[in-house]
Amino acid sequence: MSTTSTTASEPVVRMTGITIEFPGVKALDGVDLTLRPGEVHALMGENGAGKSTLIKALTGVYRIDAGTIAVAGTARRFDGPADAQEAGVSTVYQEVNLAPNLSVAENIMLGHEVRLGPFVNWPATRRAARTHLARLGLDLDPMSMLGTHSIAIQQLCAIARAMVVDAKVLILDEPTSSLDKAEVAQLFDVMRQLRADGVAILFVSHFLDQVYEITDRLTVLRNGRLVGEYLTAELPRLELVSKMVGRASEDLADIEKAARRTTTHDLTGREPVLRALGLGRDGTVEPFDLDLYEGEIVGVAGLLGSGRTEVARLLYGADRADSGTLTVRGAGVRAASPLGSLQRGVALASEDRKKEGIIGDLTVRENIALAMQAERGAWRKVPAKELDATVARYIEALAIHPANPDALIKNLSGGNQQKVLLARWLATAPQLLLLDEPTRGIDVGAKAEIQRLVAELASEGMSVVFISSELEEVLRLSHRVVVMRDRQKIGELTNGPDVTASTVLETIAASGSAS
Repeated sequence: MSTTSTTASEPVVRMTGITIEFPGVKALDGVDLTLRPGEVHALMGENGAGKSTLIKALTGVYRIDAGTIAVAGTARRFDGPADAQEAGVSTVYQEVNLAPNLSVAENIMLGHEVRLGPFVNWPATRRAARTHLARLGLDLDPMSMLGTHSIAIQQLCAIARAMVVDAKVLILDEPTSSLDKAEVAQLFDVMRQLRADGVAILFVSHFLDQVYEITDRLTVLRNGRLVGEYLTAELPRLELVSKMVGRASEDLADIEKAARRTTTHDLTGREPVLRALGLGRDGTVEPFDLDLYEGEIVGVAGLLGSGRTEVARLLYGADRADSGTLTVRGAGVRAASPLGSLQRGVALASEDRKKEGIIGDLTVRENIALAMQAERGAWRKVPAKELDATVARYIEALAIHPANPDALIKNLSGGNQQKVLLARWLATAPQLLLLDEPTRGIDVGAKAEIQRLVAELASEGMSVVFISSELEEVLRLSHRVVVMRDRQKIGELTNGPDVTASTVLETIAASGSAS
């Protein structure tokens, strides 16, 4: 946690009594938020608590129905993000909104280029970009293409771009969701520098360790209402979680316990549900072997870029294998495809909900129905009664908020969109479920609920491949753990008391490889 002084200072942002209503739901109900210069302030709450709505109110994306917003002591009513930016409020979103085919300088200075009459003075513009990068401690070539840099560097370039307008407030919405440990440390160094410069930073993250490491204060929302504002150092972690989810700490412990593995599998003499032998794709993932048995959860662990997602896509048929064989319930699969996999009872919940998951202009019901309808074909429509019952079942089971099947999915929080995607695939009653980062961006309470649901599905006989960047989550759920590095399978561990996160990391770090 920061050692920055948290004594009272004149707020740079004061939001009071903010209320926003959408058809059928009150997204925010009288919420307050105060941001002070030179502090990192976390905005905490479950998915659907109102965090994104509050940010969009502050940045002018949404008009407020009631309440006031003051920036630097002046009451403001923003008509759009440009108004908010002019007032000194800048935002960097989880999905980096930059142009990878342009240079670093062009991205940072876009709209703020140095001009010589009607023309852009490119040498001066590049020098200005270098100055903004240097402020963040970044030594990058302004002429290099942004797309050649890592996601972490692109994220930092987005921050540099946000600071071009001399922002008083910087909003970072899930900035670490795609970063590894070293990249998070680099981002935090930049945040500390900006904090020292007097910038107020609003930090949104589901990673509690990071919240306690970098923030000075936090505001907790639940169901669109304010729970309270607290000094981070004075609020114990379990108490924070309890305030976020509205459950006593004892209830949270029970959920956590239910999600843990309770059995080990004796695989002697059993036939696998799925068998991959030498399955691989040139330039994507090296040939690997994998057996998956009924009622078994196999975790896939590895650093970003290690090939975890590529394994799932090959098993599902989203990518075509160049080598090896794939067998499902004893039947060979000649040319795996997504539709063929669905018909064989194999489902993949992709990690990229924006590009490969949700269809924003469809309702929750329609998004859930997609896989069911695809499985049956265009001419066998899912009966309305069956569909309504299935949708209602999974809205309740996954605590999707708002619990309105007719709500447009684009209006749901990211975590609730993720839950709808999970519901889509569970609705097909798969025998084998491939889950790629199913809890990324999911709040603490919902994460435990989804983990428990996965464990229950496995206990009922479903086979699961579970991919997560959080090693503790993989180990909590899995019977076996496949370890990936540099796009190849380097090991396989039978889970047990002696297998820890350190064991997996040691396997990743060890030299040599294994199939």
